[in-house]
Amino acid sequence: MMDVGSWLRGLGLERYEAAFRENEIDGTVLSTLTADDLKDLGIGIVGHRRKLLDAIAALRADANTKLPLPDPLPTIDRSPKDAAERRHLTVMICDLVGSTALSARLDPEDMRAVIDAYHAACARITLTYDGFLAEFRGDGILAYFGYPRAHEDDAERTVRAGLDIIAAVAQLETRAGEPLAVRIGIASGLVVVGDLSREGALRERAVVGETPNLAARLQDLGEPGTIVVAASTRRLLGELFRLRDLGRHEVKGFAEPVAAWAVEGVSASESRFEAVRVAGLTDLIDREDELDFLLERQRLAWKGEGQIVLISGEPGIGKSRLAAALAERIAGEPHTRLRYQCSPYHTNSALRPFIAQLERAAGFKADDAPEQKLDKLEALLAMGASRVEAVAPLFAALLSIPFGERYAPLALSPTQQRRRTLAALLDQFEGLARRQPILLSFEDAQWADATSLELLDLTVERVRQLPVLALFTFRPEFEPPWVGLPNVGTLTLGRLDRSNVESMVERVTGGRLLPAEVMKQIVTKTDGNPLFVEELTKTVLEAGILASWSRTPRAIGSTGLCRRSPSRRRFRTL
Repeated sequence: MMDVGSWLRGLGLERYEAAFRENEIDGTVLSTLTADDLKDLGIGIVGHRRKLLDAIAALRADANTKLPLPDPLPTIDRSPKDAAERRHLTVMICDLVGSTALSARLDPEDMRAVIDAYHAACARITLTYDGFLAEFRGDGILAYFGYPRAHEDDAERTVRAGLDIIAAVAQLETRAGEPLAVRIGIASGLVVVGDLSREGALRERAVVGETPNLAARLQDLGEPGTIVVAASTRRLLGELFRLRDLGRHEVKGFAEPVAAWAVEGVSASESRFEAVRVAGLTDLIDREDELDFLLERQRLAWKGEGQIVLISGEPGIGKSRLAAALAERIAGEPHTRLRYQCSPYHTNSALRPFIAQLERAAGFKADDAPEQKLDKLEALLAMGASRVEAVAPLFAALLSIPFGERYAPLALSPTQQRRRTLAALLDQFEGLARRQPILLSFEDAQWADATSLELLDLTVERVRQLPVLALFTFRPEFEPPWVGLPNVGTLTLGRLDRSNVESMVERVTGGRLLPAEVMKQIVTKTDGNPLFVEELTKTVLEAGILASWSRTPRAIGSTGLCRRSPSRRRFRTL
């Protein structure tokens, strides 16, 4: 059973161990704790509650994303000596370029210092993205993402870690006075993984499968300072990154040529949800009542009675899909759509969601000169601001654009500049709303920085007399401060029932049958979470566990909406 005391100490919150013990909080109930439970335990510091809730959510995600072992896959020996299990991992192999030649030019102690600094940078960055550094291989490393702890974005975490490693290694200095570089290969797939916590586990044979071998071969294909990803990883990444197709290559150990892509940087995606679903959105399942609720709020908003809807649910439950369905439904009506995406990698970057949206809306390009960016910024501001010249310096400073003598210097204290910038953002927003209605989506508010949340507070108040429908999506651990306000409604999304899970599986397979035991395990393991249903079904298809027969899909209505149990519906206006 899980040692809750050790878990708390790992979070740096051992001060609460006595309270957990006195209230008999053990590993069997830990993942069920809520924010109210933590308050009852006497955890009064908000930051500590948020830290605990994030860790508890990670425990739930880890439990929900373990892959099943459907027949006819081989049976795994689960005896204590191995404690092996089948998991879906993303594997990263990183190699220091030219280390052999460098070692010939450096004193052994100097070379050791280089390797130590390189290993330290890799370890720090891997842990930052919650990966597992499985092995140091002299001038290379092997890292896993998805075990021991799984996340819904492990492929993205791996690539981000790789990009940070490339940047960090390039900054390392050597006595030879030459820059360092790495090559990185990344692949995703099913592996058999052992208990990595036991002594002697830092070895490559802790993971068995072709995925590590493929990552190693892809690493060999890369140029210094590049990441090469496999097709399996590329599918998971969607459009989150800029990728360059490298074609197919013959590699040792693989009978067929393998496809490869080079990562060229992070893309400017409007929505994480749509960025990873480049093949198109799946049918909306079991959300007809919720969609009707949003459409009713949209009608009120378009009349000038601004509405806020708080959409809560666990990862993968369909929050962003529901918001996308609303946008699809009203696509033919004149309106402006504004989209703000929070990120777990920018929780301490002030106003990051708003900065990213302004950069996209203005059409900034990486190679734009400051003057070009200022021209584009002024054109964007003219759509909502009455006095562009008065607010342009504030927006330029927010977007870190040098404006030289084009505008007068901002002779403001940091506090004054912050206050005026927030006011300018609100005025710009209101100016757009006066032109035509606005559908605003603010996604993953649980990752919002403090300044963004302050701006949302002001926005909630401002929209009351504007034709605005604002959707804020977030996970259950986030406690929105807007509940109870007159123009604020809430939606809490529940899980799909068995019949809807089976309908979703049928859509993913194109109407083809899965073996009954496989279907049963998908229903059980995914526990009604739509994202898990979709991804696990795709994994099963890729593993070749599809029944050899097929059937004609039953008729599906044009809306793609299925019956739902009333007990799972929770929504209201507060």
